Amino acid sequence: MVTSLLVQGAVEVSVRSPVACWFSAMLYCFGGSVLSSLMLAEPPVAFLAKGTNILLASSVWYLVFYCPQDIFYRCFAFLPLRLLVAGMKEVTRTWKITAGVAHADSRFKDAWLVMVAVGWARGAGGGLISNFEQLVRGVWKPETNELLKMSYPVKVTLIGAVLFTLQHSQYLPIARHNLVFLYTIFLVVSKVTMMLTRSAASPFAPFEAALGHMFFGLQKTPSKVKGEGATSSNGSSVCDRSSSEQHHDGVKKRQAKKTD
Repeated sequence: MVTSLLVQGAVEVSVRSPVACWFSAMLYCFGGSVLSSLMLAEPPVAFLAKGTNILLASSVWYLVFYCPQDIFYRCFAFLPLRLLVAGMKEVTRTWKITAGVAHADSRFKDAWLVMVAVGWARGAGGGLISNFEQLVRGVWKPETNELLKMSYPVKVTLIGAVLFTLQHSQYLPIARHNLVFLYTIFLVVSKVTMMLTRSAASPFAPFEAALGHMFFGLQKTPSKVKGEGATSSNGSSVCDRSSSEQHHDGVKKRQAKKTD
């Protein structure tokens, strides 16, 4: 979890301000607890009460950023170990979603939307509050908002929240442990496959395209619109250039007639 921050400029922040770097890493690790607590009007600092988890995350953070010769990071750069850690992370994602759905149901009985929202926030909170986490590091990139362009982990967490909400409400005819097993296997297999193939494409892309065409119609992408605008501007400039050239030729002909 902390190592993924290395590609977002956290290394520079770790040199300038270790406190900001640590707080950013804690938000990334425990963002789900913070966001779900805010949604349920609970203390957002409740995660700090779990001293063991904070100590473990802080230890990993320190070893990643300040271990001599980057030995700790190089060890986890070993592919088999990365696959193992990624699989473990997906397993914890499942448990976070189920815990969020159950906790929301205890506060708001049979409130489907609340259960889905809290389960989604608990499982993908680190991504959903990424803009706030970036502000802690002095970065402001509103175009990276997950609601504008969802990443694969956020999408699959939302789907899981819906599935576990339906199962919890007994509208999905499947036992909870079976759904947990199948969903976790899907998460682990898809994550490992994406890491091995080095592909960032979402497995849901074909379904998203089909549903988008069915319910919202086809829409031109900004790149296409921009290309069309550039083409039209180029076309108008060519027309203007040709008309000016014709006018210049006409002037030359009239001057030649006067000379004759």
